[in-house]
Amino acid sequence: MEFKVRFSGRAHRYTDEEIATVARAMQDAEPLTQGGHLAAFQEKFRAYAGVPHAFAVHTATAALELAAELCLLKPGDEVLMPSHTYTSSAYPFAKRGAKLVWADIDPATRVVSAATLGERITGRTRVIVVPHLYGFCADMPAILALAKPRRILVVEDAAQSLGTEIGGVHSGAFADFGVFSFHSHKNVSTLGEGGMLAVRDERYARLIPALRHNGHCDFPSPQREYWIPAMSNLDLPELDGRRLNVVNCCLGEVECALGAKLLERIDAINADKRRRALAFIDALADRPELEFHRVADRRHNYHLLAARLATGKRDEFIRRMAGVHGVQCVVQYYPLNRYAYYEKLGFGEASCPYADDFFDNMVSFPFQHSLGDAELDYVLGATRKVLASL
Repeated sequence: MEFKVRFSGRAHRYTDEEIATVARAMQDAEPLTQGGHLAAFQEKFRAYAGVPHAFAVHTATAALELAAELCLLKPGDEVLMPSHTYTSSAYPFAKRGAKLVWADIDPATRVVSAATLGERITGRTRVIVVPHLYGFCADMPAILALAKPRRILVVEDAAQSLGTEIGGVHSGAFADFGVFSFHSHKNVSTLGEGGMLAVRDERYARLIPALRHNGHCDFPSPQREYWIPAMSNLDLPELDGRRLNVVNCCLGEVECALGAKLLERIDAINADKRRRALAFIDALADRPELEFHRVADRRHNYHLLAARLATGKRDEFIRRMAGVHGVQCVVQYYPLNRYAYYEKLGFGEASCPYADDFFDNMVSFPFQHSLGDAELDYVLGATRKVLASL
């Protein structure tokens, strides 16, 4: 199907200065991985997000894999998270033998809360995963107040919420682990893929460089010559007496150079998307059957512009938007317990009525930053026409 306005898989365009940064790194970076741009990007990100330690990796999923490995899960341990999220939030923990326990979302915010999580906590709960879905930062102070007295580890899946904050603290900086994404869909992207893992515990920070790079580490004593006995040492890192699995998930120098440059305008992109989202939402204030989540401050970056259609005619709405007006709206985040994959693993049961209701009635509008004003006005006009026709 041809669309006048597509739901793009690319979030933004690059400035001439950003393109020049990439070109310079392509020519000058030495080496093209694990070099100075990596160190500079990590430090710049650490300062921006206000996290003690930050490690660049090739995807946010890789960051979640590392976080799951460091949680030291054992068979029977429970990991609590919403059923309404992307699968990368969940399967790194399932792969390590944990029991996934699905929590419902808050119907107003579309993310988990201390109340919805608290209903599912048991004596076997080891980890809570909190995705800041759609770009909205969940109530982390309340969630941490729930988790800390119980010694439950908390992982913030901040893949969609870079730059959002509560009380001056950035999403991803509250919990034991913070996971960020620079995927093509996100508000800023390091050429299609990229991620960052933030940690608070110095023990984790010491292990991650070896975990993400094939177990490479320093020799225990100084080398006689830089090549003797070898260029670098190898080890399987251990945490609390348990050997950890190592991978290769480094982010290249070109992507790191671009990532450091993009941090200079993430706040401007977020502010622009928030301004345009609020204008779109307010323009439809007379159509209450389309229920948006309206947040006017830095707690939301409007990575996505999603709404619940209260009429129960979601599929017909999307069908007419696409077929009559050429606007590609989509539906996102099929509840994970409904997938045959998670049913096969034994995680097919969930009591998440708000998550089910939101998914079954949700519409996600085209809202990439590169969308022009005329295109966004066209989407708005088409929305009004389709709502009237329904």
